[in-house]
Amino acid sequence: MLRSTILAAARSGRCRSLVEQLPPTRAIVDRFVAGDRLEDALAVGRDLVASGRSLTLDHLGEDTRDAAQAAATAEAYEKLLAALRETGLAEHAEVSVKLSAVGQFLPRDGERTALENARRICAAAADAGTTVTLDMEDHTTTDSTLSIARELRADFPWVGVVLQSYLRRTEADCRDFAGPGSRVRLCKGAYQEPASVAFQRREEVDRSYVRCLKVLMAGEGRPMVASHDPRLIAVAGQLAQWNGRSKDSFEFQMLHGIRPEEQLRLVAEGHTMRVYLPYGQEWYGYFMRRIAERPANLAFFLRALSSRN
Repeated sequence: MLRSTILAAARSGRCRSLVEQLPPTRAIVDRFVAGDRLEDALAVGRDLVASGRSLTLDHLGEDTRDAAQAAATAEAYEKLLAALRETGLAEHAEVSVKLSAVGQFLPRDGERTALENARRICAAAADAGTTVTLDMEDHTTTDSTLSIARELRADFPWVGVVLQSYLRRTEADCRDFAGPGSRVRLCKGAYQEPASVAFQRREEVDRSYVRCLKVLMAGEGRPMVASHDPRLIAVAGQLAQWNGRSKDSFEFQMLHGIRPEEQLRLVAEGHTMRVYLPYGQEWYGYFMRRIAERPANLAFFLRALSSRN
């Protein structure tokens, strides 16, 4: 019930205005978001890379209904990728893109616009010597996102996709995307979904995650294990061993600001540990989903509000 309430607030303009007006909010958001500007993201990214971690950068934005804004988001990614190339960070960083931010939901030719803008971003990534992963949103976007991913992979076979274990379909999607050269980020999922398409209980989501991991680890692509759960991290390591995988054939991924000690532990063990690093002014929806995902995040937010007030 609490998670549903928070996710509903993430879609509320009125709640957004209230949260943004709270004086201490910006300092708390900084735990999860690198900052509003590209320069902020590069500064935080340099520190993370210096510690041995890799990056996937997300220029925040989603669900745009304006073609000009979609094009502006693609241009922002082109600038980001040029900056990664110029600073030398491209060797350690890729980018994550929400297709809804580049036109997927435009009332006319949304998918075509999103594909064209995503192709621009992929071309810039190729020029920078790095890769792109397409983020996944709620279940209504899954077919469209995977279709666009297949189109892009014809020219950019390294394009990655995100699959969410709380969706009942995901084990089958993992089989479809576990072929040679594929890159699949497996996460649990952060949107409110109906029981008809998604598992509702945590244990069901976790069991689905393990089934999906088994498919990916036995496949021919690169599994990207996006989880902060110690049990699932341990399971991923064991499955990698059982499938004869070297440490450089898969990677772990975690969100900026969550379990940094565990991130460094995995680095020390010789694993690739990629940090999901968002930046930009459209931080509200992302921030609220992080709060909804884990009770510890909500407790942190409330404690910080109380102490700063």
